[in-house]
Amino acid sequence: MDLFTFTRAELTSPVQFIGGRWVVSAYDDVRAVLADPVTFLPDNALTAVTPVAPAALRALVRARFSLPPTLANNGSSSHAGLRRLVASFFAPARVAAAEPRIRSLVSERLGGTDLVRSLAWDLPAIVLMDLLGLPNVDIPTLKRWSTGSLEFFWGDITRERQLELVDDVGDFHQWLIKRYHARDGELFCALADAGVSAEDSAGLCYFLLIAGQETTTQLLSTALRRALQDRSLWARLPEPGVAESFVEDVLRTDTPVVTWRRLTAREVVLSGVRVPAGAELVLLLSGRETDPRHLAFGYGRHFCLGAGLARLEAAVTLRTVAEHEPSLHLVGPEPEWLNLLSFRAPKSVTVAR
Repeated sequence: MDLFTFTRAELTSPVQFIGGRWVVSAYDDVRAVLADPVTFLPDNALTAVTPVAPAALRALVRARFSLPPTLANNGSSSHAGLRRLVASFFAPARVAAAEPRIRSLVSERLGGTDLVRSLAWDLPAIVLMDLLGLPNVDIPTLKRWSTGSLEFFWGDITRERQLELVDDVGDFHQWLIKRYHARDGELFCALADAGVSAEDSAGLCYFLLIAGQETTTQLLSTALRRALQDRSLWARLPEPGVAESFVEDVLRTDTPVVTWRRLTAREVVLSGVRVPAGAELVLLLSGRETDPRHLAFGYGRHFCLGAGLARLEAAVTLRTVAEHEPSLHLVGPEPEWLNLLSFRAPKSVTVAR
């Protein structure tokens, strides 16, 4: 079984050894792992799935690239303070105030024939930069850096492909360092004022600026495609609460963040299976067809800070498109899918009117 393409239906055990890693799929097991960062360390959360080839590693060293423990990969005492600082940018009132801007951006992007390229691709990045107070960001460059980084760190890629991507990874990191030293934007000013070092700030922002918009692009792409497959649902999306409810269903059954990773600090037993110390766990977050609960945004101290923003963007986007484009329907063949260890979504949603 291929670790990058398997489905929940193919699993024969709630804890199964696949491709050198332990896949954990039962809801209670996954929740328990995420709730215990002492036994199940987050240290490998951002480690490249495919070992970095020496030539690519040398390029990263030249770029002074590093991902020190800050948020997703941080099990230390520094996590709480950094999380509080970043969480202030995602406060509920601040997120709610973004709704008119989201609706306006969606309205501006109506009329395209590929809803990923015309709408889902850049909208979350624009909204995130607004929320973090980061002006004058070249969005196409940010998207190139962030999509390349996802592939570099979560893809099953060749050494040759690593070398094609590594310069963008390094350039992104250097850009973050420069903006920190220039105090260019609210987020960088807040980090500097809190005494967070340039290296830690760059590591924190590297993942934040990727996860804060790429996963929402993926959620929008998946949700739009799913909604357009159900004509009755598409007609009801403008009704109060329907879009919000549908977004939760997508998060439960087809969340774009399909897996997350942990490392065992000691030998443990999960669903009766003995897992050794130092084992890499792949936690299955998606595909809960018969279970109303979901873990699409994680659980515990590393619960996704952008969950409220992602939910808002998805619901507003679905409602606005359905209101203005009631005749929209899918056309064309099955799309190509993004297929990384932790991220899966359609790369296009082709429509006609």
